[in-house]
Amino acid sequence: MEKDSYLVVNSEALPEIYQKVVYANTLLESGEASSTSEAVRMAGISRSVYYKYRGSVFPYRKQSPADILTVQAVLSDRAGVLVSLLTVFYRAGANILTVNQNIPVKGRAFVSVSARVARMGITADELLENLKLVDGVIKIESILDR
Repeated sequence: MEKDSYLVVNSEALPEIYQKVVYANTLLESGEASSTSEAVRMAGISRSVYYKYRGSVFPYRKQSPADILTVQAVLSDRAGVLVSLLTVFYRAGANILTVNQNIPVKGRAFVSVSARVARMGITADELLENLKLVDGVIKIESILDR
């Protein structure tokens, strides 16, 4: 095997210590634990075990193409239109990954926005409908059929 090769293994086949290291990392990332000491205490492991495995054990999160929504929009070239569009993503709970905007031509700007939408409080179709209601949106569509 190569030095930096990876394996995907069912967590039930591994010693419980690995799951606790992942849990400690989750506590730190979420802010539930404010320090490494607090995270390892909450996870029930020692600091030395945590430091030994922290960079080697990661949860596998299956990403579905449906988790990411990319929309293309034509916006009026007015102050605040792009911010209003992005605010709709924010309020829906989407995590914006990329925003690309071309230089406006003839009072219109082409914009592409990609966002992770798996944890939103609304459906992707509802998000699209809300985006269409933004003042200054001339046209908007998902680049994937929904």
